[in-house]
Amino acid sequence: MLIVHVQVQVHSGSVDAFIVATLENARNSIREPGIARFDVVQQTEDPTRFVLVEVYRDEQSAKAHKETAHYAKWREIVAPMMSAPRAGTKFSNLFPDDKDW
Repeated sequence: MLIVHVQVQVHSGSVDAFIVATLENARNSIREPGIARFDVVQQTEDPTRFVLVEVYRDEQSAKAHKETAHYAKWREIVAPMMSAPRAGTKFSNLFPDDKDW
């Protein structure tokens, strides 16, 4: 498993549009066979900050995700909304076991 936390900060005037675009991407992403989870969370203290929690079955699944039309559409739509470049951090799974995802 490959878990990626993507930190995103958007301009205050772009929050609603970012949510709409990101939820569309997430709904399409969870249909991909190599994705176990795709969570979108918003910080309560600063609603312009989001974390995408992406759980891939393997590295190839992460690469395949970046080649989908819905990801390309999301990336293009949200790029001007971001007040800072997005940053991803990769993690390895410890619990639950990979088979339990």
